[in-house]
Amino acid sequence: MASMQPAESVSALVESLLKPSALIEAAALLGCVAAAWAIVRVLAGRESHKGSVWLGRRVIDGALFPVLALAFAYVARRALENTVPIAVFRIVVPILLSLVIIRVTARVLRVAFPHSQWMRFTERTVSWLAWIGVVLWISGLLPVALEELDGIHWQLGATQVSLRRLIEGAISAVVVLVVALWISSAIEARLLKNAGADLSLRKIAANGTRAVLLFIGLLLALSAAGIDLTALSVLGGAVGVGIGFGLQKLAANYISGFVILAERALRIGDLVSVDGFEGRITDIATRYTVVRALSGRESIVPNEMLLTQRIENASFSDRNVLLTSTVQVAYGTDLPALLPELRAAVTAVPRVLAEPGPSVQLANFAADGLELKVLFWIGDPENGQGNVRSDVNLAVLGCLNRLGIQIPFPQRVVHAVAVPADGARSSAPPNRDASSPEGGPQ
Repeated sequence: MASMQPAESVSALVESLLKPSALIEAAALLGCVAAAWAIVRVLAGRESHKGSVWLGRRVIDGALFPVLALAFAYVARRALENTVPIAVFRIVVPILLSLVIIRVTARVLRVAFPHSQWMRFTERTVSWLAWIGVVLWISGLLPVALEELDGIHWQLGATQVSLRRLIEGAISAVVVLVVALWISSAIEARLLKNAGADLSLRKIAANGTRAVLLFIGLLLALSAAGIDLTALSVLGGAVGVGIGFGLQKLAANYISGFVILAERALRIGDLVSVDGFEGRITDIATRYTVVRALSGRESIVPNEMLLTQRIENASFSDRNVLLTSTVQVAYGTDLPALLPELRAAVTAVPRVLAEPGPSVQLANFAADGLELKVLFWIGDPENGQGNVRSDVNLAVLGCLNRLGIQIPFPQRVVHAVAVPADGARSSAPPNRDASSPEGGPQ
């Protein structure tokens, strides 16, 4: 008899759809959809291009439309249920509810896992589950399916577990964890938005908030899955031993991340050199720090290394960086007249700082000429050093060409020894006086 109930429910629904009262429901549904569409069109032009930190971009036309349509349809159904038999809204309300679940879930997942490769697969899985639930709901098979799942059970110790309870617990746990990650990602985006000098403090607040929310979400997920939380106290000692031995590196890196952010010895944007790798800090996570070189390569450095090893920070107290270049001029060059010209040429380079200004020093008396060292400062080392050094060298070369000063090149003196016609070499050394009887000095 129970197997006939879904068929009877579907037959009754079809008969209700064929009645003239269904046209009234259709007209009311059309008005609900039109009202939702009009509100969305009005609000769509006011939506920020940056999107919401809670639901990402295209929230109004992506998630707001099905929510408004569902709300209007539910109100219309409640208003008409005492007037006409409900048939159209019995189908439309579950469909709109499924659409709301799919759209909102997609927005939440994109915010919680912005760089996940499983995003498309997860969205399709949620869509399939939502539409299957709608079909079971409309056809009346949902109670039957739940009863069959509840009938599949087995014994785990003193606890009897059913397949329905296991599926509901798993879904509840996943939903709670996703919501916790979603809230933590939205709070992190809000804290890091328009961050200036206090970026490190905002980052530590965001990491702390994420850790607390994940801990609370894990407890709620375990409770939703039907796991007794009091049983976890038995595992407390084992977890502590595991952290002390097997997970000590992970715990050390995790704590080191908070120490780095709290002390602010290393900040996001600093130009550092770690273990021979030089670059700019782009992110400080709870376990590691990302250092990006000017060539585009990235180094993932464990946070513990940043606390236990010597780190060179070129922008800890001052972001200005001193660069040098070397050039030679010929001996006899008028240096008192040349040096001011070189300083003026280097100062004219766009990225060279005027304060402290560049300087030109006589560094060495080289074999081929006078060696001059050009020293200059830049305030944006993250934009590269080779390009600004090239600009300075071109400015120096142009200044020397304009003043007619040549850059010397290596010169060598070659001594040629005369050889007699018979091929025999003279026995007298070339540096001795041949008129001396002994060949010695006079």
